[in-house]
Amino acid sequence: MTPQQALDFIEQHGIVCEAARRGAIVSLADALAGETLSGNWWSHPRSQAIFTITRAVRAEPQVLVCRLVDGKISFVHQRLWPALVRLADRLPQKNLARVREVHTANGRHKIEEEDFPDWVPADTATAARRLTEKQAVTQLAPLLPKLAIDA
Repeated sequence: MTPQQALDFIEQHGIVCEAARRGAIVSLADALAGETLSGNWWSHPRSQAIFTITRAVRAEPQVLVCRLVDGKISFVHQRLWPALVRLADRLPQKNLARVREVHTANGRHKIEEEDFPDWVPADTATAARRLTEKQAVTQLAPLLPKLAIDA
């Protein structure tokens, strides 16, 4: 799978976990490995490819990297951002923070978080205001049980 195919996978599913499958929410690492992984993906023979592609996806502007699903790294395609913003009051705000991995001058990796709604683009906020609650719930319907949003 190429980085573009990984982006297409995320766009198709809307919300994808980076590693662990959670019910209806699929795992990008599983898709990249070509099988359901058990345990840490770092021990898989394709771990370097999984790392490379997940990091490429994390850098894409049309993907929100957050801890939406069970506090695990989750990828949300921008097509669902308005629905997510519309229903944000039903979700833990800390899970909606944008997560970024930053490389420091000394070569270490540091996680930075941008609080919700600070990361929300103006056009997304406008689109969210135009959605009814029912429309937003419908867009997220397959994922509602895992996101703890009542339909």
